[in-house]
Parts: sequence; C-alpha cells; structure tokens
Amino acid sequence: MPILSDITLYPIKSCGGMSLQEATVTVTGLMTAQIYDREWMVVDASGACLTQREHPRMALITPTLKSDTLELRAPGMLRLEIPLGLPDPDHAPTLTTQVWDDTVLAYDCDDLTAEWFTRAIGVPCRLARFHAKAERAVSTKWTDGVAATTMFSDGYPILVAGTASLDDLNAKLRAAGREALPMNRFRPNLVISGIEAFEEDYAESFEIGAVTLKPVKPCPRCPMPSVNQATGEFGPDPLDIMQSYRAKPELDGALCFGMNNILIAGDGQRVRVGQEIVVTLAF
Repeated sequence: MPILSDITLYPIKSCGGMSLQEATVTVTGLMTAQIYDREWMVVDASGACLTQREHPRMALITPTLKSDTLELRAPGMLRLEIPLGLPDPDHAPTLTTQVWDDTVLAYDCDDLTAEWFTRAIGVPCRLARFHAKAERAVSTKWTDGVAATTMFSDGYPILVAGTASLDDLNAKLRAAGREALPMNRFRPNLVISGIEAFEEDYAESFEIGAVTLKPVKPCPRCPMPSVNQATGEFGPDPLDIMQSYRAKPELDGALCFGMNNILIAGDGQRVRVGQEIVVTLAF
C-alpha cells in the first residue's frame, strides 16, 4: 500500500526546509500554522530571485517555527526572528519581484533582515514575502486547462517524489562508484513509499484522505541536486547518471525527477506522515 512517508515545507525559496508530521494542503501549496510553502523569497536589487543554483550557502539557512515568529539560523550568524503576522496590505513597503517569467508583488522585509541575509549568503540581497493581494497563476499548458496558483515555487504548488525512484537512482550511482544521495537533494514536498520506481510519472491522481492531487508536469532538474544540503557546497552532480534514462522528450530532453502537482480537491484538509495513498495510474 502506498504511504505518505515524508512531508517537507520550505518557507523561504531555496533555503532549508521544515520536516513535518502533518500539514494542511491548499491550492497554493502546503501550509502549517499559517506559514505557506515558498511564502518568502530572497531577491537581488532588481527583485530577481536568488537560488542555490548560484548561491549554495542558501541551503544552510534553516527555519524553525516558533509561536509567533519564524526563527532562522545560519553558520556564524546570530539567529533572526521574522514575525509571522502579515503586514498591512495597503501600507506596508512593497517591491516587485521576478520568479522566472512571472512578475509578482511582494512585501519588502526590513533593512535588518536584508543585512542578515546579505551576510549569510555573501551577496547584497533582500527578503521578500508574497503579498496578500498577489496571485500567481501556473501555466495551464500542463494542467489540461485547469486553473491553479502558487506562491514563489518554481512553477507548481506541490512536488511529489517516490522513495523507490531515489533507490533506483542511488543503485545506479553506487554501480558507478558514487555515493548515494538523500532525498533532500531533490527537495520534494511529499514523498511516497510503496510504489514502483518512477510510478509517480504515470499517475493520474494521488488521493490522500479527502485530498486529491493531480500530477501535471515532470520536474526538470538543474545542477541544484548536486548541492549538499548539510554543507552548502557543490558535490558530484547526478545529472550525468540521469542522462542515460531520465530525459523526457516532452520537455525537450530535460532530465526529470519528481512530479509537479496541483490540488483538485480537499483545499484546507490535513495530511499526515503514515497516511495511506490511493494512486490511480493514467492508463
């Protein structure tokens, strides 16, 4: 029986995640205690997003949820407390951010926060928070015309991967004399055990209690899985091994791992680690 084996929420895009036992599923992604997945994003002076692709030390910025703040820690830094309460949407400072091809209105976090992130990452930057009046629609090219939204994710609200898929990749890495990789290199929100390797690629839906997710697009991989999430350093890149069997013709040969999902039913419902999943295949 397929089981939900891991839940991870990433409050700040491209920074560390929070491993959870339960989470609320919403149309824009996972949520816990009113904190949404990729609700914050680090940006440069022009508002463009910063990621581990260019700044691997972002992996070392780790969040912890407190009663009314998000506590951030990074090596050699004093901890930073970010208030969880939303700013006044009509009067708080804002900035225009860029997430790939999308322009998104965001709250501009304060100068002290900007200084902390600048020191932690090593380049001038600021922290932006998704604005209460903003809406970022996903591309309907892959959703069969179904409308969906997300915050600062790369493109879709929930990323799902299977443990057997990672086991399959790791077997190939070991056969090539390489070390196995942990799942956090691929940064999925939900991990499913009890399905065949890459079975998530061929699913029509995942039903987790009252929640129904629809896989819509394979997740193309850049060099980011080569970043060691524990050290913030680039290591061996698995893409050369993936080249032999994970190229997707429908994505112009992009190497893919995991499936991007949208929510079809169950907005506001909870899911938990250990919960059974009904997987319906698309054939």
